[in-house]
Amino acid sequence: MSERGVVPGPDGLARCPWGLEAETMADYRVYHDTEWGRPVHGDDSLYERICLEAFQSGLSWLTILRRREGFRAAFAGFSIEKVAEFTEADEARLLADPGIIRNRAKIAATIANARAARELAPGELDELIWSYAPAPDGRPVPRTAADVPAITPESTALSRDLKKRGFRFVGPTTAYALMQACGLVNDHLAGCHIREAV
Repeated sequence: MSERGVVPGPDGLARCPWGLEAETMADYRVYHDTEWGRPVHGDDSLYERICLEAFQSGLSWLTILRRREGFRAAFAGFSIEKVAEFTEADEARLLADPGIIRNRAKIAATIANARAARELAPGELDELIWSYAPAPDGRPVPRTAADVPAITPESTALSRDLKKRGFRFVGPTTAYALMQACGLVNDHLAGCHIREAV
């Protein structure tokens, strides 16, 4: 992890250092400023984030971010009810879809995760995930990227709970990335202009 703290963007605003390379800056800047770390609620919205984080495993987040609309089109807008009804024909269609990452195991996991989520009561996935949000003042504000953990006791427990309910590709690191992206934790670095806004 980098020892760098916040860095100024081209607009002069201090931001977390990830994704500020020239070729990725615009995509990451928009995601950083408008989405990452902001609270996400709703079963379908959280299901989408679970799936995207699973697809990201082993890849750059930028790869997922740039294909997000393709994923949404391929997976029926990440409607739990619709994806849970996908068939083997849908899996074959997805494996041929150049708009997504064509990984058989991750596609199967996305469908299995919809089926697992459908078994929960409405609102239960939201409640389950958010029950693992740590107290906001539970740890010091990260000053550098090196201060941001890859897993935490909460992400390990969330991973275990999701797996127990039939979810796949939800290891502790993926669960923590989900927690960061969905605002369960605020890992914007000290001095980042977004930190106090989320």
